[in-house]
Amino acid sequence: DIQIRVHSRRGSNLIHPVSRVSPAPPSSSASPSGVVYQEIKHFKKWFPWLIPSFLVVNIIMFVVTMAVNDCPKNSYSCIARVLGRFSFQPWSENPLLGPSSATLEKMGALDVSKVVHQHQWWRLITCMWLHAGVFHLLANMLSLIVIGIRLEQEFGFVRIGLLYIISGFGGSLLSSLFIQSDLSVGASGALFGLLGGMLSELLTNWTIYANKVAALLTLVVIIAINLAVGILPHVDNFAHIGGFISGFLLGFVFLIRPQFGWVNQRYAVSSSEAEAAKPKFKAYQRVLWLLSLILLIVGFTVGLVLLFRGEDLNHHCSWCHYLSCVPTSRWKCNAQPVSCQALETGNQYTLSCSNSSRNRTYSLVNPSASQIQELCAQLC
Repeated sequence: DIQIRVHSRRGSNLIHPVSRVSPAPPSSSASPSGVVYQEIKHFKKWFPWLIPSFLVVNIIMFVVTMAVNDCPKNSYSCIARVLGRFSFQPWSENPLLGPSSATLEKMGALDVSKVVHQHQWWRLITCMWLHAGVFHLLANMLSLIVIGIRLEQEFGFVRIGLLYIISGFGGSLLSSLFIQSDLSVGASGALFGLLGGMLSELLTNWTIYANKVAALLTLVVIIAINLAVGILPHVDNFAHIGGFISGFLLGFVFLIRPQFGWVNQRYAVSSSEAEAAKPKFKAYQRVLWLLSLILLIVGFTVGLVLLFRGEDLNHHCSWCHYLSCVPTSRWKCNAQPVSCQALETGNQYTLSCSNSSRNRTYSLVNPSASQIQELCAQLC
């Protein structure tokens, strides 16, 4: 005798079906009535190991990046020199406690010119595993654990892993179409993909949520706040938007659940129940799945074609730059890359900022290019 029972896990807003089993195995948990239930396969909890693995990989990549950076060897002033080659670039160059931009570029940061002209397409993926500093890494990894663990428990490592990687790629793609003069690194696009996936999962599996409106409003507020932070300078909000849109569409494809009626007939024994056959997915779920898949394929195809043609979408959208940065009295958004003209006289180097009238003379002995660039960044 197998019977479907619907229950809500403690601390969860989701309602899950379970089946009654007989006889009861010793390890099964019984209800107060003495009936023992086991979890239905399609709604079981998964053990999360992929998201913690992503966390470890990101930390390892940051440590390797700092080792490659080797600040004492390439810079005159470093933060926390006691850490040796793992010490950080000066505040004036990197206020996030991290490596230089040259090191990030060497490690695989998103550089649009190299993607377009040197066909280094892999930078669209490798930039997801790099971070600009300790603060950047901590913020992203905390978000990854909070958001990713729950999703992997509900849907498994395959679907959440694909959602994370593809969303990160989508974020990098949109970023490269709008921000072409700066390097971009970080897992933010993939993290916003998880947020987008959570929203579409809530919508496509609407009937299995107990407090639907409260869950929807909470999630929308969290997404809105995170996107609003992206309008600050030096934050790549296009990566956030691209990752969110990709994750939102992928959620309709990967995070769809069968309806309870289909689950009930699958585990039912009586022929009368089997006669009233119900489809595995509801009509609106199928429509959303198909539309999302089409939009994803078309969107990625068009985006890649435009990217490798060297298109800058800012030329076709005069207001889109406000999605990533809104200028105020406290900051400007049209920051130009820092560069200097150097005049050498013996051991005296006079640096002059190309975008201002600042200049200064330094006493240097055989300085490297990275050391000159560091002094230029501090001066300008």
